[in-house]
Amino acid sequence: MCGIIGYVGPRDAGNILMEGLRRLEYRGYDSAGIAILTPDGKLAVEKRPGKIGELEGALNGRPPPGRCGIAHTRWATHGAPTTANAHPQLSSARDIALVHNGIIESAARQRPKLRDLGFDFRSETDTEVLVHLIDLAFRDCDRLEDAVATALAGVEGTYGIAVVSSRDPGKIVVARNGSPVLLGIGDRDEYFVASDAAAVVAHTQRVVRLRDGDSAVLSAGGYRTFDPSRRSVWRGAQIVDWSPESVGKGGYDHYMYKEIREQPSSLRDVLRGRLLEEEGSARLGGIARAEAELLDTDRIVITACGTSWHAGLIGAYMLEELARVPVTVEYASEFRYRNAVLSPRTLVLGISQSGETADTLAALREARRRRCRTMGIVNVVGSSIAAEVDFGVYLHAGPEIGVASTKSFSSQVVALALFTLFMARRRSMSIVDGREMVDALRRLPAQVEEALAVDDAVREMTEAYKDAPNFLYLGRGYQFPVALEGALKMKEVSYIHAEGYPAAEMKHGPIALIDENMPVVVLAPRDAVYAKTVSNIEEVRARRGRVIAVVSEDDDGETIQADERIVIPSTIPALMPVLATVPLQLLAYHVAVLRGCDVDQPRNLAKSVTVE
Repeated sequence: MCGIIGYVGPRDAGNILMEGLRRLEYRGYDSAGIAILTPDGKLAVEKRPGKIGELEGALNGRPPPGRCGIAHTRWATHGAPTTANAHPQLSSARDIALVHNGIIESAARQRPKLRDLGFDFRSETDTEVLVHLIDLAFRDCDRLEDAVATALAGVEGTYGIAVVSSRDPGKIVVARNGSPVLLGIGDRDEYFVASDAAAVVAHTQRVVRLRDGDSAVLSAGGYRTFDPSRRSVWRGAQIVDWSPESVGKGGYDHYMYKEIREQPSSLRDVLRGRLLEEEGSARLGGIARAEAELLDTDRIVITACGTSWHAGLIGAYMLEELARVPVTVEYASEFRYRNAVLSPRTLVLGISQSGETADTLAALREARRRRCRTMGIVNVVGSSIAAEVDFGVYLHAGPEIGVASTKSFSSQVVALALFTLFMARRRSMSIVDGREMVDALRRLPAQVEEALAVDDAVREMTEAYKDAPNFLYLGRGYQFPVALEGALKMKEVSYIHAEGYPAAEMKHGPIALIDENMPVVVLAPRDAVYAKTVSNIEEVRARRGRVIAVVSEDDDGETIQADERIVIPSTIPALMPVLATVPLQLLAYHVAVLRGCDVDQPRNLAKSVTVE
């Protein structure tokens, strides 16, 4: 979750590191810090609680001079957001600095032992234990990489780290185990370390993604990578197809709003080259070689977290209805710890925008241990999940910087629709139905553009609802996961309590909450359960609830009585969630803006959850 950036090369490191921190702030913004090896051979360190602006203010626009350094933006795990707990964490003599993403699970056991050896602890962090272990190991060796390797051999937990030391200057030592780290390869004998590519694409698009257990040493003379046994190993560079502009705001006030508006484009990228109109099917290169195994699958388990879990629930509805495959959807954090009934004919499908979500990765590893087939749907080429599954599908949706997922959700749903089409046409779906679905997918990006036309109307209505203490979201069938996702977006960015429910379940409890102060968002497209949903709306109105109805363009305009009506295009039921989600994203965004919330960096959240 935390953001790590490092640089070694011919240029001044400070401004490069600060720019990288700004690019990474979506990964955590509880505190930030920087450590630079200065020309006089010392470590200059500055850190501050709060957002990166606090660190920038402390530096007054003048980071310490030097050509090698590391920096960090933190999402707090161990210890409150304070100066002492901010990274980099330092050795007692302030000659070793370390930045860390992950959790050292053995820290509580090792802290008393290190105290007995004379080490003083200035922070509450687990990371400081690792710094002292490196310091201890340094007593018996001359090279920083050897001290780091010795220290890591004695810890348990997850980490992505970067370390510098004035005792062995001019190099950065990097290691990963369970937390992502990549190297950026510049064109001018300069090298970067980062948690993800967003921090380095302004300087290079060539990256080396370290694998679990790998380590690396970077200096102005080059870089070396090592496998878990510390043997030198070549890890080739990949090209990141993100431009520097794609990780900027593009003239919008917020990343979230930009990414909502980007959805027509991101969906075109997901679909590009994958629709087979004549065959009424889908081409998915990442799973084509596994067709026999997929057709032999007798059950699918979809596992994910948060927004990706909601997309997975929609995918389950599609796969069961259209491909006739039994599907269950599991929270990865629960699935990994329970003894689920699995078999070699079970496909476990993990969904993660980043491809690094710790619980989803662990769930897939457990599935492989149980001899299941594994598949991933991810957005980041070369990510941990992509590397570990048997086969998978890339979204190609481009970088998503806003902490609240928007375009990744719609892209995941469309990827699941493509996978469903692939499976269904090989099982029971007719070519006529396949062509209908292909046509619906082909038209979907343009329909999302139409759905975005409600933006002004949604913005106008939010004034009446911005002070509501609660929201209720209701949907049936394919629209139930949309209700969950709409409620999550409202909670994430506006801090208003919101709940999503199956519309019929309202009568089993939530109806007690409804009064004239309760906005109720109802997903009510013309579908097989339309009449039932209309009845649910009347039940809300009878209790004086304020109804915001999302209806499809084929609605007659008279059946549904609502305080607000939001009209979206019509498509096949399986794809209606993509269109219905758009106004809910806009509603959450505009309410949050009116309430003065930090839309892109909601409190207590981070973009990529790489710790348990």
